[in-house]
Amino acid sequence: MPESVASPHPRPPADRPWRLVLAGLGNVGSGVLRILDERAAELRRRHGLEFVLVGVAEHGGAAVDPAGLDLATIRRTVREGRPVAELPGVGRPGLTPAELVTELRPDVLLEATPVNLDDGEPGLGTVRTALALGTHAVLANKGPLALAYEELTGAADLRDGWGLAHRHPGPRLRFSACVAGALPVVNIGARDLAGAGITRIEALFNGTTQSILRAMEAGQGYAEALADAQRRGIAEADPSLDVDGLDAACKLVITVNAVLDQQAKLGDVRVEGIRGVTREAVTAAAERGERIVLLCLAEATDGGFRLSVRPTAVPLTHPLAGLTPDEMGVVYHSDEVDRIVASSLEPGAEPASAAMVRDLLDIAAAASIAATGPLAAREPART
Repeated sequence: MPESVASPHPRPPADRPWRLVLAGLGNVGSGVLRILDERAAELRRRHGLEFVLVGVAEHGGAAVDPAGLDLATIRRTVREGRPVAELPGVGRPGLTPAELVTELRPDVLLEATPVNLDDGEPGLGTVRTALALGTHAVLANKGPLALAYEELTGAADLRDGWGLAHRHPGPRLRFSACVAGALPVVNIGARDLAGAGITRIEALFNGTTQSILRAMEAGQGYAEALADAQRRGIAEADPSLDVDGLDAACKLVITVNAVLDQQAKLGDVRVEGIRGVTREAVTAAAERGERIVLLCLAEATDGGFRLSVRPTAVPLTHPLAGLTPDEMGVVYHSDEVDRIVASSLEPGAEPASAAMVRDLLDIAAAASIAATGPLAAREPART
């Protein structure tokens, strides 16, 4: 990892745009490109912010232009299925995301590479590099946080964002897209319930299992429902992360760390997927006035929060029971607010892309406050 040169509140000078590097050109990364391209004028008008993409990386290489890549060209290249590394004048075959960040030292890294729960790479190494160089980071990739939450947040500043236990000022780390896309799970728990004591979190964090279970309720068996979800592009060719509960468990771990300030890892979660759920069990639950869902649960005990992800029959009156196959939702229980329920339609990758842009705007706003507000006034002048 490069030697850290992180400054207390890294932000670009007022006379230049925010310089971005995007790692990952799948559905989420491509959606970020679309928003930055199509909403550039709106972002300038509403937020007074301008962004320029100086580098983009995918498997096999990158495209680089310190003056700013043409977003329309990058988007067209991705739609046509061509590698950006082959673009004339800007293509760099073989350049990795971490090398791209080291070379360009952008203001913000947007990390949207595929999830890897074995070692977190390439996302984990790229985020480590960015934070060490003082670059803010926005993540849609759950792997780095699921495997190294404490390390990464310890190298970043969560002030003016989520969490009260920030370690030191420095580059900011945001990751709301990692937990249920556009659904503001972390924002609600860490920001909106900051004055309350959370006692229980219930959530449906995985759309694939939600779709499969609802299809089984309509009469399909598990194998048939899974195959249908794969045909419609809802489930991956290898659906293990979803149907075995690991995707949902990752999201629960990130939520618990960010919201409850409890150090949690995947091994702390009791995980049971939906492979063993039968059509008969789903039908029997319906006859009892219940619905089987893959429930993510964090419940307070004397020794901290107990964490689980497992198929659970909930009453039809439960707030999560009425969610459609395309919805994800969360229920927060607390001592002061009693109950907060939120849900969002997540039929595709667009909500996660929008969440990444939301986090990007949050970083820009926090950096501006830090440089001009009361926090900056209390810091000693630099010579």
